[in-house]
Amino acid sequence: MTTQIFMASTLYGTATLAAALDAGCFDSADRRILLVSNNAATPETAPAVDEMPGFEQLRDRFDDVVSWNEAIFPFHPGGWSPRKDDVPLWERYVRMLWDLGEDDVALAVESIQVNPALGVAQIFTGAPITVYADGLMSYGPTRNKIDPLVGTRVERLLHLDLVPGLKPLLLTEFDVEPELVPTADFIKVLAELVDTGAELPHVEESEEPALLLGQYLSALGILSAEEEENLHVRMLRGAVGLGRTRVLFKPHPSAPARFTRKLEQEAERLGANLTVVDTPVLAEVLYQRMRPALVVGCFSTGLLTASALYGLPVARVGTDLLLERLTPFENSNRVPVTIVDALLPEVTDRAAVADQRQGMEVDRLTELLRTVGYAMQSKIYPDLRPAAEQYLRKHLNQQTWRYFKRRRLTSLALPGAVPTQLAFIPRNATVRRVVRRARALRRGGTARR
Repeated sequence: MTTQIFMASTLYGTATLAAALDAGCFDSADRRILLVSNNAATPETAPAVDEMPGFEQLRDRFDDVVSWNEAIFPFHPGGWSPRKDDVPLWERYVRMLWDLGEDDVALAVESIQVNPALGVAQIFTGAPITVYADGLMSYGPTRNKIDPLVGTRVERLLHLDLVPGLKPLLLTEFDVEPELVPTADFIKVLAELVDTGAELPHVEESEEPALLLGQYLSALGILSAEEEENLHVRMLRGAVGLGRTRVLFKPHPSAPARFTRKLEQEAERLGANLTVVDTPVLAEVLYQRMRPALVVGCFSTGLLTASALYGLPVARVGTDLLLERLTPFENSNRVPVTIVDALLPEVTDRAAVADQRQGMEVDRLTELLRTVGYAMQSKIYPDLRPAAEQYLRKHLNQQTWRYFKRRRLTSLALPGAVPTQLAFIPRNATVRRVVRRARALRRGGTARR
């Protein structure tokens, strides 16, 4: 007997798996189990995948649906993994719990470098692994060094063709080959979800609305709550500036209700008709139901699905701020932000938005992402250093500097680093004392004025 276990934490990921199954990306099996993991900070207050509108349309691809949260209760999926000595015990336990017996098991998981996917992979020690990616992070480096006992079992990376022609960097340190989930099959699966969300507002096609995609960056410590509200206001102003007075705002499912108040006040000031779409549906459902004339966001994957899958006009806001704020440099959100910033037009650039002008050719974007990837994870991808050096020598200019930090380039001795003769300054105690003294004098002078 063979059993395939598919792990999913989002409806978008479940739809990706459904499309892969429909396209024949997986071998036949005697049994297919969907292992649902609710990774919300407080799972008890957030719906799991199998409780969300639209799940029933995807359910028939799997023989059984089981909960990872229930299996490891009271531990949290994002913070627990089995101790090495306990792995055999945990495998016996889940085999009994899910009635696996002595079945040969194959795994399909997302984000293999972190829990809960990593913990599941560690429990089934001999199982072959397929990693599937449902977002833009697959185009960047593996965020953590993976134990070879896990990494060498990964056979392939399934991913959506969100940036045609761009090849993922994820898991290439284990020579894992990427494999596309056919776009046509994914669109067909998303079409099955079009009738979900009965409470969605009605929008006439003639209204040509703009759709704003909210993100919850303050929860990640990237922006403050006020800065994130201001980011949404910038989206609104940009859309109205392009002539879109009918505006829909889809907040992040985890964002508090107060995040929409400032936006509503600004819409009233601008004379825009704003509707907050708080029904928990995929953005792709809104694309099909409302056919927005413009989709505006920061670095949401939804911007690329709107553009690549549905041919909708898109625009970005705030990527320059995010590139500046993301810390540490190896923050895995850096790659999605870089892709969106490099490819999509800024909402204030009316001509670029109208023409849907692509900011960077795919070949040049590939070189950029390999360089950023090396700077993020140089120890995992040492083979990328020559290409990174070449790119920085040829293309580091006023436009591309935004994707790098001089301190990072200096620490890796890459082109663009602080000159050797000046490298002592940040570590020089005398210089630091002078700077502190100058700052104190400046503050004192400001206070007296």
